[in-house]
Amino acid sequence: MNLVKKLIENKQCLAIMGPTASGKSQLSMLLAEELPIEIISVDSALIYRDMDIGTAKPTQAELELVPHHLINTHDAAETYSASEFVDDVNRLVKEIFNRECLPVLVGGTMMYFNALQQGMSDLPSADEKIREYWLNIWNETPDLLHEKLLDIDPVSAERIHKNDPQRLVRAIEVYELTGKTLTEFRAEPKKGLPDFELIKVALIPEDRAKLHRQIEQRFLTMIESGFLQEAKGLFERSDLNEDMTSIRSVGYRQAWLFMMGEYDYDTFIDKGFVATRQLAKRQLTWLRKEPNITVIDPYETTSDQRVEQTLALLKLKAGA
Repeated sequence: MNLVKKLIENKQCLAIMGPTASGKSQLSMLLAEELPIEIISVDSALIYRDMDIGTAKPTQAELELVPHHLINTHDAAETYSASEFVDDVNRLVKEIFNRECLPVLVGGTMMYFNALQQGMSDLPSADEKIREYWLNIWNETPDLLHEKLLDIDPVSAERIHKNDPQRLVRAIEVYELTGKTLTEFRAEPKKGLPDFELIKVALIPEDRAKLHRQIEQRFLTMIESGFLQEAKGLFERSDLNEDMTSIRSVGYRQAWLFMMGEYDYDTFIDKGFVATRQLAKRQLTWLRKEPNITVIDPYETTSDQRVEQTLALLKLKAGA
């Protein structure tokens, strides 16, 4: 029995995790040369159409060469929840197994990976009227939302930063729709637990300075490739604003404020560097708590070595 058939029989998938700019997509494309795989994106920004350069989206040639899922599925004005992600992945894994291919989950949105492995609380769907009302309150008096959440759900208020309007609004919205707090929902049995196992590879550089240099170089390359023109196309749309989930994506948020005149060009570049480094730091914090991961240093190995180590892990886990 070959490796992929054995993995499918065992209901095992590969997950390639890591901070931004660590080479996750490159590794997945190289694996596609060795195994019949389909890639499932685990990235909250890659779902958005017309957001290509700033998200480091795979090229059209790469998308055509290897089947990719959960990329270009939504307009920038739309929302997409972790719960929807879990439902989509559970469906896609079954479909990919049926095609006798190996599902490979690739990305750095650690909240999605966590939701997939831990299951989801049965939360109500979003209510745009409630959401818009509280976002307007946050824009006028940011501290008011955190104070309100502190009154109704102090546990969630402790967990959610006062400068995170999306999560603050969601916590208040859930309470207004159901009369139950997020904390109460989190204590209930979870839904959507997967019936497959994730074999997890994490690309984590030991030398953070190398990661920071790679982040800065990639951001500058995005600028040279027309990122600001791409962001301007979004900025000129009347149905988008800076508080939307898509526009809060790293890089786009900074470009938006630059076009609003809040930054000069040099400040925009610096803010882009800082925001991307902060994203990488949050991703690494999640990864340090992730159980059962095999760590590969992307800057101390060659691309061939990373492929070899990943294949060896798959063979070991499959018992092949």
